[in-house]
Amino acid sequence: MGKKRRTFNIEFKKKAVDLYLWDGMGCKAVGKELGIDHTTVLRWVRHFEAEGLKGLEEKRGKTQGSTIGHPSTYPEDTETKIKRLEAENEMLKKLLQV
Repeated sequence: MGKKRRTFNIEFKKKAVDLYLWDGMGCKAVGKELGIDHTTVLRWVRHFEAEGLKGLEEKRGKTQGSTIGHPSTYPEDTETKIKRLEAENEMLKKLLQV
C-alpha cells in the first residue's frame, strides 16, 4: 500500500519558505526542523517565487478549467447534420425491410 500524502496549510508552508529565504537556513536544515523532506521545501520555495502566496495553496483535486471532465463537442453545421440524419434514416429503412 502506498504512502499517505500529508497536506500542510499555507501558514506552515510560508514558515518553511521564510526560514529558507529570509533566515538563511538551508533546505535540509529547514526540512529537519519542520519534519518534512528538503525537496518539499525547495518545491514550496519555487512555487512561492513564481506565484507568491497563491503558489502555496493546495492544488490537488482542483480542476484547471471549465471543460475538464466534459467531452469535447463541437456544434455540427446544418449540412453535415442533414447528411448524417439522412444516412441514419437509410440505415433504419434497410433494417426495417429485413
